[in-house]
Amino acid sequence: MELDDAYANAAYIPEGESYPPRWQAEAAAFRDAAQPAELDVAYGPSPRQRLDLFRPEGAAKGLLVFVHGGFWRMLDKSYWSHLAAGALAKGWAVAMPSYTLCPQARISQITREIAAAVSHAAGAVDGPIALAGHSAGGHLVARMLAKGLLPDAVAGRLSHVMPISPLSDLRPLMQTSMNADFKLDAAEAVAESPIFMGARVDCPVSVWVGGAERPAFLDQARWLSEAWGCALLEDAGKHHFDVVEPLAEPESEMLARLLDF
Repeated sequence: MELDDAYANAAYIPEGESYPPRWQAEAAAFRDAAQPAELDVAYGPSPRQRLDLFRPEGAAKGLLVFVHGGFWRMLDKSYWSHLAAGALAKGWAVAMPSYTLCPQARISQITREIAAAVSHAAGAVDGPIALAGHSAGGHLVARMLAKGLLPDAVAGRLSHVMPISPLSDLRPLMQTSMNADFKLDAAEAVAESPIFMGARVDCPVSVWVGGAERPAFLDQARWLSEAWGCALLEDAGKHHFDVVEPLAEPESEMLARLLDF
């Protein structure tokens, strides 16, 4: 359809198709080595309502929840475990949820699932809560700031939210063939678009995007920054697939901003 190419990523990234199997292998190796870890913790009744929780040595300073992308239609938590390395090294626990994918779930349902996952993880770890999400996951963590979506006791612990290369205005996605799975109509596209969120939890937000991303994703990041009046950080040279890699690096600028150290 009209905007399919605008939202295509792999075809415009050198060896783009190699990234998912690479993520999967690195994540599996990390899980094999990571201790202690609690895998496949149920936060709801559905098969994909599961999260992995990685704990640092000693008492955790706080909780980082990372929400994966894949246009709400692909991937799961098992591809991203290695990204927990940076926060763990800084003494933070890390939770990574899966969620029901489109078309089995509408995007609005996925939003509620992530709210349940964040709330469940919050009950397992004390202290501040930072949220980071990539692409569709960036949309989902941004949505967590809608007042009333998270319980007040959880929302009050949010310390920083970082949508990474987020989808912030869902209306253009109605002009892609992916909408056969999303089933977005105009009302849901507006209701689920972070740029249109009214009352929001008062929490620092940083929008992060790769400088070498597709123009549509640069636009989506900018739209969110402008709508919310929050920081927009462009990581020079990073594309849509490697933009999340600094989460694994304990001394990265991304992690320092997200965890406020």
